[in-house]
Amino acid sequence: QVQLVESGGGLAQAGGSLRLSCVVSGSIFSLTAMAWYRQAPGKQRELVARISSGGTTTIYADSVKGRFTISRDNAKNTVYLQVNSLKPEDTATYYCNRALYSSGRWSPSDYWGQGTQVTVSS
Repeated sequence: QVQLVESGGGLAQAGGSLRLSCVVSGSIFSLTAMAWYRQAPGKQRELVARISSGGTTTIYADSVKGRFTISRDNAKNTVYLQVNSLKPEDTATYYCNRALYSSGRWSPSDYWGQGTQVTVSS
C-alpha cells in the first residue's frame, strides 16, 4: 500500500517562505509523476504543481507561478515544494500525491497522506 507523509508546514508571515516535503513508500517512486495539491477551508482541493518522474518537466497553477517550485529526489523517495513570497490566500492544507495519466487526463491516486497545514498571516 502506498504511504505519503507530508511535513514542513507551519505559520508564516506574508512574504515568507516554507519548504514542504513528502516521503513516499510502497510505490516505485522514480517511475511516477508526483503532484502537490492544496485545500483551503470551504474550497475544493486544487492542483498546485506537478513534476514528471525524472524531474525534467514541471507545471504550476497560475496562482503560484514564479513563487513555488516543485522538485524531487528519487534517491530519497521524496518530493518537495518550495513556497516563497507567501500570501494569505496560500493558507491551506497541502497534500502530495502520485499523478496518474489515463484517457488523456491527469488525476491523483486514491491514496492521500494527512497533509501539512500552511497558514499565512498578513
